[in-house]
Amino acid sequence: MAASGRGLRRTVSAWPCPAWRRAHWEAPGRPKPEYDAVVIGAGHNGLVAAAYLQRTGVSTAVFERRHVIGGAAVTEEIIPGFKFSRASYLLSLLRPQIYTDLELKKHGLRVHLRNPHSFTPMLEEGTGSKAPRSLLLGTDMAENQRQIAQFSQKDAQAFPKYEAFMNRLASAIDPLLDAAPVDMEAFQRGSLLQRLRALSTLAPLLQAGRILGAQLPQYYQVLTAPITKVLDQWFESEPLKATLATDAVIGAMTSPHTPGSGYVLLHHVMGGLEGMQGAWGYVQGGMGALSDAIASSATAHGASIFTGKTVAQVQVSSGGRVRGVVLQDGSEVRSKVVLSNAAPQTTFLKLTPQEWLPEEFTQRISQLDIRSPVTKINVAVNRLPDFLAAPNAPRGQPLPHHQCSIHLNCEDTHLLHQAFEDAMDGRPSHRPMIELCIPSSLDPTLAPPSCHVVSLFTQYTPYSLAGGQVWDEQERNAYADKVFDCIEAYAPGFKGSVVGRDILTPPDLERIFGLPGGNIFHGAMALDQLYFARPTPLHAGHRCPLPGLYLCGSGAHPGGGVMGAAGRNAAHVVLEDLKSL
Repeated sequence: MAASGRGLRRTVSAWPCPAWRRAHWEAPGRPKPEYDAVVIGAGHNGLVAAAYLQRTGVSTAVFERRHVIGGAAVTEEIIPGFKFSRASYLLSLLRPQIYTDLELKKHGLRVHLRNPHSFTPMLEEGTGSKAPRSLLLGTDMAENQRQIAQFSQKDAQAFPKYEAFMNRLASAIDPLLDAAPVDMEAFQRGSLLQRLRALSTLAPLLQAGRILGAQLPQYYQVLTAPITKVLDQWFESEPLKATLATDAVIGAMTSPHTPGSGYVLLHHVMGGLEGMQGAWGYVQGGMGALSDAIASSATAHGASIFTGKTVAQVQVSSGGRVRGVVLQDGSEVRSKVVLSNAAPQTTFLKLTPQEWLPEEFTQRISQLDIRSPVTKINVAVNRLPDFLAAPNAPRGQPLPHHQCSIHLNCEDTHLLHQAFEDAMDGRPSHRPMIELCIPSSLDPTLAPPSCHVVSLFTQYTPYSLAGGQVWDEQERNAYADKVFDCIEAYAPGFKGSVVGRDILTPPDLERIFGLPGGNIFHGAMALDQLYFARPTPLHAGHRCPLPGLYLCGSGAHPGGGVMGAAGRNAAHVVLEDLKSL
């Protein structure tokens, strides 16, 4: 294995799922011929749905295509001795009710809270003995203001008001996450009882309006305007604006100048951990340990979870109702309902017989925006990055900034926009936006002694390259080398510390994790693909045009992120429908 890691791209098959993960959840033997419910895909939402169904006595089986559960919330030992959260890498958005209802702590979930949580070093010449400046943000508001004052006293004074403003909006949106959207199909065409039920789901919307009150117009602008316009009204310093803007564009093929980019920022500030609003943390053992805890809760009540079992097709009765699934090996599993944790395009265009779906519906599904800017690079290093703006301790132990989301090439919103423009031309960004995280700074179980795992969430990289080029090994490595060169400018010696790397471009994320277009949200989190319209208008309440088929993944309301809400909400809708069967 080359010290620089050039060209290294290990595949998971080289290191099978270890017993320390497999023993907790793998179902013994073959699937039974019939269950009450079948869940397609053992991503975290599918596991949450299975856990809620099984707890109420609904016999449930989960079928996962890969050798390991978790979907994008997975821990994999890509390089021997280094355990990576290979796709998703941070926890905050998981709904508090899920922690409690599924007793996740009892089932082994441990989380390391991060404070501080954001570090943005400047790429500038130090003056005299002074290092380049940096912006370090955490839960201490006075310290945040002191940090911001390096760049603007005015911004330091405005920051607490901005935080209070955004927190109020987050508290208004919060109730909308825990219930299915208003069922417009039932509202328009259902029975009187169905219409009354649909009407009752308006309550969270009304509650949100009451919380926002007279400031509703200002909050409406946050959701619809470019995030640069919103931030310009609050602040003047570019390092602060660019740092905040990263949360508005991360994972999205949008620029800070794109209208509606404010919602994605809100999506990333509305979470919390251990009762602390807005807190983010690392899961002990990597994100796969979260999936293991959910699976453990589900199996403790009798759910069956099968890996290496690909669902080939949803079965439909002659009467036009779901009756189960057919696996790739040809075996049939009957069920009253099927919940799909796969993306909408996979569920409705590949797994469901097309003759049972309205043409208008499938056309809308095929037109969903699934563009992704993300290339995830997982890196094994033999020492911590040593940033010019915050030099390492003499003995190399982690310092507070090492536990943060470290924002590189983020000193100015113009840099973010230029990176986006490059991708719009079919080229990987010349100076990519980089979010660098080092989970082993708080969880030493992830790497050998004195070594670390580094997560690089980078953008913008188009799915299809200009000039007919493809993401082959040469293109992957050329882009990764560019990212490493950028990191080297902020932390000299980084490239020499690399033991190995795993490069996942948008096509790789699609192939490995089943994310169409490589989109981590199963579809853009744009205003035209949210709430009433996720995945399509008239079918945003988890129910699908085919009776008995439900969408329970991130392609359903309330969208992406390791939240679990889509799985929980879908399970509640299914339980309601099963009562009437």
